[in-house]
Amino acid sequence: MLNISSQDIYFYRPPVNMHRSFDGLSYLVENNFPGKLLSGSLFVFVNRRRNKMKVLYWNSDGLALWYKRLERGTFSIDKNGKTQLSRREFYMLLEGIKPKRMNSRFSIDKST
Repeated sequence: MLNISSQDIYFYRPPVNMHRSFDGLSYLVENNFPGKLLSGSLFVFVNRRRNKMKVLYWNSDGLALWYKRLERGTFSIDKNGKTQLSRREFYMLLEGIKPKRMNSRFSIDKST
């Protein structure tokens, strides 16, 4: 599993041919997220059928690629056009959870 702590997570919205590897995906990243490829951020790509996902990231000394293929079902992609994901949204995408509401139930007011 990916170790995600404080990295930014970017989602490339158009469907991607999963035959693309490091060079093809890094080209897409540089064109759509300029200057972020070597920042340690995660870049998420999904195919047209939404049953395959690749995650490209810089791992201190080189690019690494993580791949997941679903045997059944699809990845639930939010239609709001958002390109940056929170950690929670990314994990829900990986697990196939379809959120009805992304707001917290409450927040603790630390000023009192």
